[in-house]
Amino acid sequence: MLLRREYLQYTCLPETILNMATEFGQVIPAAGTEVRGPFAAGALVIATMANPREKFWGMILALAAEGLSLSGAELASFEDLAVMVRDGEPFTPAVVFFPMHRIERVELDLPDGNLPSLSERFLSKTGLQPSAALTPRSSGKSGDAQTPASKERG
Repeated sequence: MLLRREYLQYTCLPETILNMATEFGQVIPAAGTEVRGPFAAGALVIATMANPREKFWGMILALAAEGLSLSGAELASFEDLAVMVRDGEPFTPAVVFFPMHRIERVELDLPDGNLPSLSERFLSKTGLQPSAALTPRSSGKSGDAQTPASKERG
């Protein structure tokens, strides 16, 4: 049985108009467009997950309705990571995907009053910009991150 237009409640189906501001001031980007704002690719964040509870420090690779892709390390191993990088040991950041249902909170890695951000702590301990250390390597070599010790050698 074919439905005729007069039987439908609406003659055309409601749609989301992309790249238009909603009543709350949010802009819904069209598919394939780059997300802008504080949580865009390259932002350094601390992500808190639920079930199981864990925290992850890293750089956003992608944020989509499906989930969050990060390059970084578990927050519990942050100090060990900084020491390892400072000492020139090989380091390859973990590239992980967290499905949206696990994400409890994502916050920008910013200083809090007199307390430095994790990014600032990483820079002061290693002499290396966090964004440089957390950029995934596509060369296929493991541990090819430039560290202060490896810069002096090469």
